[in-house]
Amino acid sequence: MTLFPGARRYDLLLSDVYRRLLSNPALLREDLAAEAACTISPPVIIDEVQKIPELMDEIHWLIENSGRRFILCGSSARKLKRKHANLLGGRAVRYELRPLVFPEIPEFSLDRALNAGLLPRHYNHAHPAQLIRSYVGDYLKEEIADEALTRNVPAFSRFLEVAALSNGEIINFNNIAADCGVSAPTVKSYFEILSDTLVGSFLPAFAKRAKRRLIGAPKYYFFDVGIVSGLARRGKVEPGSELFGKALEHFILMELLAHTRYSELFYPIAYWRTASQFEVDFILGDAELAIEVKASDSVSDKHMKGLRAFKEEHSSARCVLVSRDPCSRRTKDGVEIMPWRIFLNNLWEQKIIR
Repeated sequence: MTLFPGARRYDLLLSDVYRRLLSNPALLREDLAAEAACTISPPVIIDEVQKIPELMDEIHWLIENSGRRFILCGSSARKLKRKHANLLGGRAVRYELRPLVFPEIPEFSLDRALNAGLLPRHYNHAHPAQLIRSYVGDYLKEEIADEALTRNVPAFSRFLEVAALSNGEIINFNNIAADCGVSAPTVKSYFEILSDTLVGSFLPAFAKRAKRRLIGAPKYYFFDVGIVSGLARRGKVEPGSELFGKALEHFILMELLAHTRYSELFYPIAYWRTASQFEVDFILGDAELAIEVKASDSVSDKHMKGLRAFKEEHSSARCVLVSRDPCSRRTKDGVEIMPWRIFLNNLWEQKIIR
């Protein structure tokens, strides 16, 4: 509303607005036809458009015949797809609004980010745990379960907890299915629902094979560090703990996923792991950049084994180790060690990847 103060807005979370357009989607066209014509009309904003898939045909017609522009917001494309709604092929550009990112927060606190997460209300709240519990209970376990069209809500709730405990790990559908008491195909469909509703995404394995035999199964990451803690019922993430290292890795990936989209560079992100257990957290592009994340404040040779193994097979790759070291340095064989804050500053200033 700040960018488009004159825009007409339909909020489908409002029951009267929802019922009016649900009963007669053509009212959208009639409303806009009644407005005075002008050379450049402000866009029409429709929030939660997936609640009335039939509106998409009216929007299509208005784009084609009146030159109207629309900003369509929603939390899930799944309902539109399920109802075979008009998806405006070739007429719409898709953007994903992610949780807050490092440059958006003055006086950024890593401790707060790893414990509260980066949803705006959670990060800024003095006691975010209660908000996270509410989000997990009211949204994930009810609304997302409704997306699953399942009557077995307890199994879906259990799946969410198991998936959170597996966050950042290689996904084994059969093992998760056994833990949840459902079939492996059902677990796959549950993961698809999480992806369609932007609750998480798969991180593929880097597939460019060289000498070593590679692991090909994907990992899965939820969209927010705090939400994972809430689902997995973890306590406070303390520096020096194993949880802190996993949370830091997750946080760095969320920054990379936001950056690849917001910068419109759209570079692919994958992880690399060999059958002999060498691993690098993130590979960007076609092996241009390998990134390992360690929570240590004093990185040593043992932390660089994965990067050095990757460098043996991809000699042109730039290798960066993100850590809590107090200052940047470079090893004799070219591994760049960057404090996490310097890495993120460089990332968002387009100095890491262009």
